[in-house]
This record gives sequence, structure tokens and C-alpha cells, in this order.
Amino acid sequence: MSTPILVAGPCAAETREQLLTAAEQIALLPLAKDGCVRLFFRAGIWKPRTSPRSFQGVGDIGLEWLQEVRERYGLKTATEAGTAEQARKAAAAGVDMLWIGSRTSANPIAVQEIADNIEGINTIAVKNPMHEDSELWAGNIERVRQRAKEVWAVHRGCRHKPCWQMAYRLTSAMPDIPLLLDPSHMSGDAAKVENLCRKAESLGYNGYMIEVHPNPKEALSDARQQITPAELQEYTRPDKFNSRRDELDWLRCEIDEADDEIWQAISRRMDVSRRIGEYKHTRNMQIVQPDRFNKVLNRRLKWAEENGIASLTVEKIMNALHEESIHRQEI
Repeated sequence: MSTPILVAGPCAAETREQLLTAAEQIALLPLAKDGCVRLFFRAGIWKPRTSPRSFQGVGDIGLEWLQEVRERYGLKTATEAGTAEQARKAAAAGVDMLWIGSRTSANPIAVQEIADNIEGINTIAVKNPMHEDSELWAGNIERVRQRAKEVWAVHRGCRHKPCWQMAYRLTSAMPDIPLLLDPSHMSGDAAKVENLCRKAESLGYNGYMIEVHPNPKEALSDARQQITPAELQEYTRPDKFNSRRDELDWLRCEIDEADDEIWQAISRRMDVSRRIGEYKHTRNMQIVQPDRFNKVLNRRLKWAEENGIASLTVEKIMNALHEESIHRQEI
């Protein structure tokens, strides 16, 4: 397997001091010194945020800070571009790698405009769109690879949902494109980053793109999902990467993803049951209402028949859910 890729640094460049501190701490890590990874220092300077009240990035001044990072610490630099103008500015400032974020990836016209303005930048990374669409992701990569010398795919999931099948479809269709995992955005939770890194190792990914902040609690954006430089050293194990991409491993990830959705749905259902119980208590209503349960059960049994699932299995599940719902309402 070729040398794993590691793109690491804060979600956003916030101040010159913050950026240089992050770069210095990452540059001093053993993994940065021993050549076991192709290391790029990342920081967003133009931030496409949902709310205009959120931190929008420092803007063009951040390019000067990235230049200083390269000169002081010898790190290759990376930032995000959401427009053709931003791509031109990044290229003029000598940024080594540019990534196209998930919000921009939803718009192939914007991706094409960026692709037409990346002269001077050799490496472009393309994140998957916010919604699950491997064909759009692949199309964006095709647009960019016509202009760039090196193109990577970055799998960041869809609104904190992994979407493993989407990534497997892409890498099966484009096996020559390096695939990186973005565990920070996939999870939205720093505590889950390490486990996702382990998945990347086992599934044949080519590296990671991780948000790293010297003091995550003080971060102006994505504070919950950023890890420290020390955790970066602990979580990333380039020597453990598996070059084999086995379909069974990917299918098991899909099972895990489906299980997570099921249990999250059960948790939501039980929360609603608790609130129903509160409603009934305040009105002196009977907890168990057989007519309502039979109506719900019959609807699910019809669904089971239409979808080729054993009715007995569905009935057992519904009875178990009903029993737990009654317990929640009685508390």
C-alpha cells in the first residue's frame, strides 16, 4: 500500500496564534517526523455555515497565516474553497491542497467553476455531497480530475450518518482514487473519532482527514468534534492500514449503521411513550388501550406481508415495544 495520507488541523483558522500553535504541535508529533504519512496541515478560512450568526471564518488573511505555517514548520497546507474566486486566491497564495466541501459538492456547477480555477494547485480532495449520492460524488471527481494532477475522495458521511454503501459504490467504481475518511464530520463527536479511524484501517481507506485543535473547548466552530494533537498521535496508526477492500467488511458496516438507526428510532419511540404517559396521567386516562395497539399491530403485519418479512417476527417485536412503552407510561 502507498504511504497513508493524513490531513489534520483545526476546523477553522481563528487567530494567527491559534493556527501557529496547532501547526507547531502537529509538526512535533512523531508521526509528522518519521515520514510514515503524507501530512497536510488543514484549516478553513472561508466557512460556509448554516447560520449567518456562526463564525464565518477569518477570510483572506488566513492565507497569510497558512503561508507562515509552511515557512516555519515545513508543513504542506490545505484549505477549503467554495467558489472559483476562493480557489484562485488559494492557488495564488501557494496552498498545496484544496478541498471541496459537502455543501459545495451538492452543486455540480459550482464544482465545475472551481475545477476551472485550480491552476497551480496539484492536489484536490472532493468530499461527498451532504445527501447520499455516489453518482454525484463520482461526477464531481471526474470534473476535478480533468484539471488536477492528483484527486482524492473524502468520505464524511451524510449529516452524521456514515452512508457506508455510498463510499463502497464510489471506491468500486473508482478504485484508483485514494479514499480518505473524515471521522470528525461523520460522527460530530470527538469521542467517536478513534473507533472510526479503526474502521478506516480495516476497510482499505488510504488515510484520514481529521479536525485537530490545540484547545477544542475554545474552538469557534465544530468544538464537539475536534481532537487534540496528542489524541491525533494516539488515534492514527498508519502502519495498521489494510490495503484489502473486502465487500463483506463493508456490508458489516452497513449492518452496524442500520442497527444504530434502529436503536435511535427505538429511543425516540420510548421518549414519545413517556410523554404520552404524562398526557394520560394529567387527564386520568387508561394506560393500556387495546384498540389503539391492535390498529398499530395490524398495520405492521400488513407491512410485513408486503415486504416479505415473517409476520410472527414482526408481532414479537411489536409486543416487546408495546410492553416497554406501557412501562414508560407507568413511571
